[in-house]
Amino acid sequence: MSCEHCARAITQAIRAEDPGAEVRVDLAGGTVRAVTALPRDKVVAAIEEEGYGVAR
Repeated sequence: MSCEHCARAITQAIRAEDPGAEVRVDLAGGTVRAVTALPRDKVVAAIEEEGYGVAR
């Protein structure tokens, strides 16, 4: 993740699955925090479908 487009893409991908999700992307730190009803594997899948890697 390197720009606001990346942050927006990840946020939209998670919110597509859970519209009420609270998503915070830290571009400098390369992290995403999501408060969501989705299980972790669904969040991971949404992020990976956008082309970003996820540390496991």
